[in-house]
Amino acid sequence: MLDAPDVPALAHFYADLLGWKIAKEDAEGAAIGPVDGVAYLAIQSSPDYVRPLWPAVNGSQQMMMHLDFQVSHLETAVAHALELGAELAEHQPQDDVRVLLDPAGHPFCLYLDG
Repeated sequence: MLDAPDVPALAHFYADLLGWKIAKEDAEGAAIGPVDGVAYLAIQSSPDYVRPLWPAVNGSQQMMMHLDFQVSHLETAVAHALELGAELAEHQPQDDVRVLLDPAGHPFCLYLDG
């Protein structure tokens, strides 16, 4: 479950990023999942949501979670995420992983499959 100030925007971002379908969507919440239905990601409205900082800074909103997505071509996957509205994080701790921020500021990682 991800908190977000704009549920539809974040739901569409992850549905487009992952190629998943939106199963439920309204202003209060959404659920997306893969076609085979083995998992899902839910997003809920949080009007008082505060973007986390990456990397963490003492005294500021901390990252509450992050998602990791395996990809077959890192540069292509990063370009796709950026086209959808992600931001490339300034701090990149690994050469074979890219940390990005979704439109609500949640960090997520793209990494090579193999």
